[in-house]
Amino acid sequence: MQKKIIIEGGKRLEGSCLIKAAKNSVLPILACTVLCDGEIKLHNCPDITDIKDMLNILISIGAKAEFNDGTITVDCRTVEKTTVVGELISAIRSSIFLLGPLVARFGCGIIGSPGGCAIGSRPIDIHLDGFRTLGVDVKEKNGLVNCESYGTGLRGGNIRLKMPSVGATENLMMAAVLAKGCTVISNAAREPEVTDLANFINAMGGRISGAGTKTIVVEGVKRLNGGDYIPIPDRIVAGTYMIGCAVCGGCVRLEGANLKHLGALKRILQASGAKVLGGKRCIIVKSNGSLNNIGRVQTRVYPGFATDLQAQLMVMATIADGESVIVENLFETRFKHAGELVKMGADIDIVNKSAIIKGVNKLRGAEVAAYDLRGGAAMVLAGLAAKGTTAVSNVHYILRGYEDITKDLKGLGAKCESLGMRI
Repeated sequence: MQKKIIIEGGKRLEGSCLIKAAKNSVLPILACTVLCDGEIKLHNCPDITDIKDMLNILISIGAKAEFNDGTITVDCRTVEKTTVVGELISAIRSSIFLLGPLVARFGCGIIGSPGGCAIGSRPIDIHLDGFRTLGVDVKEKNGLVNCESYGTGLRGGNIRLKMPSVGATENLMMAAVLAKGCTVISNAAREPEVTDLANFINAMGGRISGAGTKTIVVEGVKRLNGGDYIPIPDRIVAGTYMIGCAVCGGCVRLEGANLKHLGALKRILQASGAKVLGGKRCIIVKSNGSLNNIGRVQTRVYPGFATDLQAQLMVMATIADGESVIVENLFETRFKHAGELVKMGADIDIVNKSAIIKGVNKLRGAEVAAYDLRGGAAMVLAGLAAKGTTAVSNVHYILRGYEDITKDLKGLGAKCESLGMRI
């Protein structure tokens, strides 16, 4: 049986839901455990396939790892291999995060081309240029990236990123942790997950300042320790459910979520007619389901509107009053969900990197597919808002970032089921 999520639309969302740790925090932190001279315990982690894949990669290079009831225990003192290749690498984009820690600890690292969702070009040249500044000899051949820093080892340096890449900022922070001297990363990404990685490193004995600003300073240390850490809540999962409440109507309380991380979405939802309240540990959304158009929204690096919420927001725009425009500035092929929404009766025109959406009275249920992680979550939201039954296939994409989206939504009063799979 093909794995599908079946949704019966038209139900209001009411109740509370716990938001677990952010996928985009846990993954780089797991890579960073390669640098730690001791056991690491990460708490409140979601049971999702991306995290399982990263744990399996760590195990493949010699780490000891367990995942039990939301707690991940990792001990990388037994890691010996510095070559990371195979099917797992091609399945998960975040495997690139291992390159910085491997080079910092062992003086070398070889990694295959990283995978992930096909949402557009995501070159790693920004990572590699930064490594070169730290004294790394980088060679690319036959789909492999080979980095070596034998001899004097890594040395601090001044790195200016040509764009504020989250992955490059995090990778270079990790590479610089054990480098000799001080490293300054300018034009750095400011996302909360970058700050979270810096906080983790500092909790284990590192010396990083400026995370969350455009300039990050890393002072090299001799070692990182073991310890316990709770990563930040997943702002994208929280944002998905916030939009879900807006389109369905009702009142939803998201426990553990941090509204500070979702300022851009808060402003959009409030301008559309929903009410958004909360603080560092809870978000409350109230909506009557009648929404104004969102105007013109452009995806930007943080603190701008997140590209990972673009597909979900498009669902909201399809049933909002009037015309909305969404401009995707970060990934050139991230509108695949638009065609699936049109199958459900949406009025969407794609012009270059812009989606022009005219609100309709109601979406209608249909057979649709997920083509990437966030687009898949968007199709589930569309099913909630539609009249009739919607079947979403290719749900393996959704499992990369949502532990149990049907359980969460059923807990809020939605009528949906997962068929042919165990989530």
